Amino acid sequence: MADIILLPGKEKRVWAGHPWIFKSDIARAKGDPAPGDTVRVTASNGRFLAMAAYNPASQIALRILSRRDGEISEAFIRSRVRRAIEYRKTFADLRSCRLIFAESDGLPAVIVDSFGDVLVLQCLCLGMEKYKETICDALMDEMRPRGIYERGDVPVRELEGLKQVTGVLRGEVPDRVRMEENGVRFWVDVKQGQKTGFFLDQKENRAAIAPFVRGKRVLDCFSHTGSFALHAAKYGAGEVTGVDISEFACECARENAELNGFSNVRFVAANAFDFLKEQCAAGEQYDVVILDPPAFTKTRAAVEAAARGYKEINLRGMKLLRDGGYLVTCSCSQHMLPGQFRDVVLSAARDAHVQLFQAEYRTQGRDHPILPAAPETQYLKCGIFRVDKNG
Repeated sequence: MADIILLPGKEKRVWAGHPWIFKSDIARAKGDPAPGDTVRVTASNGRFLAMAAYNPASQIALRILSRRDGEISEAFIRSRVRRAIEYRKTFADLRSCRLIFAESDGLPAVIVDSFGDVLVLQCLCLGMEKYKETICDALMDEMRPRGIYERGDVPVRELEGLKQVTGVLRGEVPDRVRMEENGVRFWVDVKQGQKTGFFLDQKENRAAIAPFVRGKRVLDCFSHTGSFALHAAKYGAGEVTGVDISEFACECARENAELNGFSNVRFVAANAFDFLKEQCAAGEQYDVVILDPPAFTKTRAAVEAAARGYKEINLRGMKLLRDGGYLVTCSCSQHMLPGQFRDVVLSAARDAHVQLFQAEYRTQGRDHPILPAAPETQYLKCGIFRVDKNG
């Protein structure tokens, strides 16, 4: 097995617990490691640091698998899968959760989501591709799903030297799967839907809106297939409007509303920025405004532009609220740090001439565990604020 030796001082990041080592941190290789190999990582003084998956073509050249010196065997991979599932058994519905969250579960760049009796897998780095079959075998043994579907239609795979792929890995997988989340039923398009078909990371945040929506008029912007809107309907909202730019997403949301028998929710296909502006101009007022947009930036360089977008929607959302109404505002942009997002929301409040009272400031669900040593693993921000217009 080859060794990768780091430059002097670069071992500090590893000792601190971060699971990534960048190409620029590497001094040299001892041996002849091939892309995708598992290698030993050592400090410049020869001290062992970690076992890692190696890919010299990636900026993240080393992804740590273990901090113990030893073989990364099939048994090791199976134990990691088992450990991830055992963790979620303590609190989650295993038919509606993320079973494996990449580095946070010690399986770098591997995502597995569970929807009903079907699992959806993404493998996004070369070093883990050779363990994909073992991971599938372990999932079949632990979960006994109807099937496992691969959603490798992600451009980052090409940066790793992998082809984009989709298809059935095990068993059989229908085009759509029925899933229940917090008592709300959804159709999940595992083959064509965004990412793995459904955004599970907001599950606990959707449940958190229950006290604030009963009997209220609710606006849910960027509603996608209706997750927040349908939770509002479930929790007793008087009237719910969901807005998404995609007519296809709105139609899926309407099917989900019908699946639950909700008659107090409607979905409008419109650009949310334009819709918010038009509603403000029309003098409309809501009791609760929910903003859950897609990531406005995927790079650090675009954070400033993203901040402007977040500020605009939050400003308009606040203006649409009645005095004492609630703003539920989210950001899934990894590069928009929690403090930055809070500052953007506060800036919008100043411009809207309102006072915010924080009810909760939340993050992704517990099935998306955070590594404190790796801030990148905490990407989701969700604030629930009462908006006081007469303070």
